[in-house]
Amino acid sequence: MRFQPTDDQRALRAGVRGLLQRRFGRGALRAAVDRPGALDRGLWRELGEAGFFALRLPEADGGVGLGLPEAVLAFEEAGRALLPGPLVATHLAAGQVPGAASGQTVVTAVYGGLVEWLGEADVVRGDATGALPLTSVDPMTPLHRVVRAAEDRLPDPVAVLLTAAEQLGGAARTCELAAEHARVREQFGQPIGAFQAVKHLCAESLVRVETARVAVYAAAITADPLDIAAARLLADEAAVRCARDCLQVHGGMGFTWEAEVHLYLKRAWVRAQRMGSSAESEEKLAGELLSEVR
Repeated sequence: MRFQPTDDQRALRAGVRGLLQRRFGRGALRAAVDRPGALDRGLWRELGEAGFFALRLPEADGGVGLGLPEAVLAFEEAGRALLPGPLVATHLAAGQVPGAASGQTVVTAVYGGLVEWLGEADVVRGDATGALPLTSVDPMTPLHRVVRAAEDRLPDPVAVLLTAAEQLGGAARTCELAAEHARVREQFGQPIGAFQAVKHLCAESLVRVETARVAVYAAAITADPLDIAAARLLADEAAVRCARDCLQVHGGMGFTWEAEVHLYLKRAWVRAQRMGSSAESEEKLAGELLSEVR
């Protein structure tokens, strides 16, 4: 059986990518970095008008009427573009919180004791009483910590999968950036991509991306909690390690504030903590493996 995107799904992905390229290109990205904690409400409403938040909402309720696989493709593009904001929480609130589906309302949620974009949110799902501001490593993801045992509840599997899709998009983009730089950057009279060590970094990044892609797409089809746990682990690993290898390929310039590579690594670190520790996903998979052995 072949699990390839349909023509409609490819068109959806191209449409989301086109929208983000027009509205959140390099200039808008740098502006967002320079204005930490400020959410572009105009862009948020445009996302709502385009159906980003209402993708899985039934047409009878004013939504697009698509499924989880389509949402995964859209969130993959958001991760690729480093789109800021509580995207997952607002998407999951569509049809439940007035204005969330249309982008008129910004919704955030408490996940694993962390709250993103608390200062800009109109609605907070979960108890954020006593939330303390944190210094976020990602300049485009303001964070608060909620020190309450009640917030240690199990995360929504769909939220986990959509976060994994964002991680996949970031990993794919850093893999592309590494390969592009390796082709044009020259040392000793030839592109650095000609050197075996750089080839290995780029090849290993591609393997991580494609492995994570298969897992994320499969989980979008099955919606099985174990598949989602595996997708989360592979996508987190791909996002972090591909960004690190991309930095390595870029050399010293990759660590500069002007470069965008470091932003992908910082976003990957923050997303990896969004749903709490990865230990829960590891425990799920380990328990399934042990049950099969028994």
